[in-house]
Amino acid sequence: MKLIQRTIIYMAVALLVALTAWAFIFYVNMIDEVHDSIDDGLDNSKLLIIHQANLDSTVLAKQSFDEGNYAIRKIEGHHALNHYDVYKDTLMYMENEDDLEPVRLLTTVFEASENEFYQLKVISSMVEEDDLIEDLFYSLLWLYLILIVTILAINTVVLRSMWKPFFKFLNHLSEFKLGKNEQVQLLKSNVAEFKLLNKVIADVLESNIRSFHNQKQLIENASHELQTPLAIALNKLQLLAENPELSEEVVNEVFQTIETLQRLTRLNKSLLLLSKIENKQFLNEETIDFNDLIKSLLLDFKELIEFKELEVIFKKEDDLKVKMNPELARILITNLIKNAIRHNFNKGKIELLITNSSFQISNSGSDKELDSTKVFQRFQKESTDQSSTGLGLAIAKSIVDISGYRIEYAYSNSMHQFTVKFD
Repeated sequence: MKLIQRTIIYMAVALLVALTAWAFIFYVNMIDEVHDSIDDGLDNSKLLIIHQANLDSTVLAKQSFDEGNYAIRKIEGHHALNHYDVYKDTLMYMENEDDLEPVRLLTTVFEASENEFYQLKVISSMVEEDDLIEDLFYSLLWLYLILIVTILAINTVVLRSMWKPFFKFLNHLSEFKLGKNEQVQLLKSNVAEFKLLNKVIADVLESNIRSFHNQKQLIENASHELQTPLAIALNKLQLLAENPELSEEVVNEVFQTIETLQRLTRLNKSLLLLSKIENKQFLNEETIDFNDLIKSLLLDFKELIEFKELEVIFKKEDDLKVKMNPELARILITNLIKNAIRHNFNKGKIELLITNSSFQISNSGSDKELDSTKVFQRFQKESTDQSSTGLGLAIAKSIVDISGYRIEYAYSNSMHQFTVKFD
């Protein structure tokens, strides 16, 4: 979920809570104000009725609300002395509505003549609370919707315009790759936070670019400095092995040393290659036809396949064309084929399957399933083959990851399957 969308959701929830709380407080205050206003009117009506009763005794005979808003009845004096004005909400039948309607009722007492006390009840119509609540609810609902629409409009017009340079910068930053010697176009803005972001990113990029070039230089130097003495040592040992004066035992020791140095040379090359891959030093990409590439590499391994008398089954369901660095694609397929040959037994089987989105290579070999959590780890070796460096599958995994694809291992029908998925 995007930051702006999350902000709108939080704001919408906060507004809903705030408006609900405000509506409750507003309703309570409004009802209280209505009661105060009606009570003032009832007090005024009370005084007018009492004054009229003192002038016209017929007023005292009105004992029901049939023809007005008050009713009077005579009471005992001891009841009158203990009575206070009482205001309350009640319901009264209204002819025009043919229903019970809410009213405000004032109950009081007064003395019309000496020792003659009367109870006076005065009513006044009230706002129906259920109608009031309904009107208030719909008013707040419309207010809430208008506020949300306004926020969305502000987000679309104003905020998007303000954040446009940031998103443009973010897009450019996502396409930036170390080693291309390109300059990052920093964010152009007068906003203080964006200026700070510019400074932080510029410092981080400068540090990363410097570290990248230093590491690249180290790898190149290591490749040169290690390969040269290894090659010299191998040449000298090979010349020494040709000396006829050496005993057979010494010659065997020399050949073992040569094999160790050759393995060290291969290991050095593999580690350097792995380091280059992880440092993203293979940048240029092009569309690779894996059908042609696999056929070409199978020809390169033809002699080794014939030597182990392996049966190769090549199935093609569709053409597989993928955008990838050509050198990495070649190393990937080479390592997988080499792995299938090296860890196979004589007169074994290799199956290759190509679809429009994947490449699968299966080989016979060990009759037990490999640990899928460790099979792509460095120096993870299941065989005792001394020529293996234990880095082939690790390099394949690194290539697939750096290219944005996936590689999976499975054991099915006594075959070890490695599947590269390009979808």
